[in-house]
Amino acid sequence: QVQLQQSGPGLVTPSQTLPLTCPVSGDSITTNPYSWSWIRRSPGKGLEWMGTIAYTGSTYYSPSLKSRTSISRDTSKNQFTLQLSSVTPEDTAVYYCAGMTGWGLWEQWNEYDYWGQGTQVTVSS
Repeated sequence: QVQLQQSGPGLVTPSQTLPLTCPVSGDSITTNPYSWSWIRRSPGKGLEWMGTIAYTGSTYYSPSLKSRTSISRDTSKNQFTLQLSSVTPEDTAVYYCAGMTGWGLWEQWNEYDYWGQGTQVTVSS
């Protein structure tokens, strides 16, 4: 019954910030030891872990994206969000939000228990 219903723009202009939101239904995002992540798939790189926010609110980011990535949460709405700044065409990808209920490895894709439906994001003028 846990569902992740992500939303956000499908087209973003270069240099702008990409905002994506992932409301979670069926369970609380603050449940110990749940964690909530953003992952993307691009034609050139395949699946790429971007970052995670844990049930405590602590955040963790991929070193390659840390300078441009911000993950936050709104516990009153039971949702978490992604902001990817200064986007370029290289950021064109399908973006997923995902949840993990145990102490798994964030880059081990089969460790995730829940996945959003994915959002195709194109960065173009």
